[in-house]
Amino acid sequence: MEHWGLWVVFVVVLIVMIALDLGILSRGSKVIGVREALLRTAGWVALAMAFNGLLLWKEGPAKAGEFLVCYLTELALSVDNIFVFIIILKYFAVPPERQHRVLVWGILGAVALRAVFILAGVELVEHFTWSMYPLGAFLIYTGIKLVATEHGGEFDPEHNFMLRLIRRMVPLSKNHSTDRFFVVEDGKRLATYLLVALIVVDFADVMFAVDSVPAALAITQDRFVLYTSNVFAILGLRSLYFALAGILPFLHYLQHGLALILVFIGAKMMLGEHVHIPIAVSLSVVCGVLVVSVIASVLRTRYGPQHDTSLPEVRPMSSDEPGPDEEERR
Repeated sequence: MEHWGLWVVFVVVLIVMIALDLGILSRGSKVIGVREALLRTAGWVALAMAFNGLLLWKEGPAKAGEFLVCYLTELALSVDNIFVFIIILKYFAVPPERQHRVLVWGILGAVALRAVFILAGVELVEHFTWSMYPLGAFLIYTGIKLVATEHGGEFDPEHNFMLRLIRRMVPLSKNHSTDRFFVVEDGKRLATYLLVALIVVDFADVMFAVDSVPAALAITQDRFVLYTSNVFAILGLRSLYFALAGILPFLHYLQHGLALILVFIGAKMMLGEHVHIPIAVSLSVVCGVLVVSVIASVLRTRYGPQHDTSLPEVRPMSSDEPGPDEEERR
């Protein structure tokens, strides 16, 4: 197996970090403050950079460069995931002390789902090289569309397909005071709103993987680099959520930066067979766009006109929401 030694290191690190996160850092219900979230985010970034250094030592600058570009791209695109996670958790009225429980299990589900997407994407590109053109065009279309769309503007939990399906198929408890995914009431095992929030979070990540995985495929088709860079970006997403949830609405131009990155990567994917774009150029573009977007956002927040930066209004789900039988009668 290619990179088998690095696979062993990656799997060991993954198991240890997940066990640490689930067994110690996520024990009990507590609110994760901004300072703690920033420290955890820095820890995940440092771990990813250490792994990138190991990749540089074992495989050389080419693979290390691909990993770094993929990691930064996935991390940047995950910002939109955070906006949608905020909307989902707000809709389900998940209190701050329980949000980390939903996110940690949701991100573990995303780790498994990304493997499926990446393997399928690589197989598609390897067997049908022409697929690079429609995938590239899709990324360019997504980037252009992103400019005209507010963060999370297209995600409505109330009309989400997965939520409606769950309501019809799974008996739900109206108990909103539990931190468990299942409860037993009157001898029946019922799902709680936390489980529904978890499933919708994973469903939202699948939607975002449709954009982010093709973007990574434009950088490399190495399964190891694709998966490890994706996983490191995903595992740091929960800490990033608590670190940035309060300031994301003020990053006015970040969405435009993400759109530009998608357009660049889409063009790179479509022109890959005709124009070689060095990995150093890709890295410079991704980093440069992100830095300029953040600086421009900070300058606008400080010196520009003040506008409403709040997220879209979401009506929280209450315990009086109709169950499957009531919806069927309607």
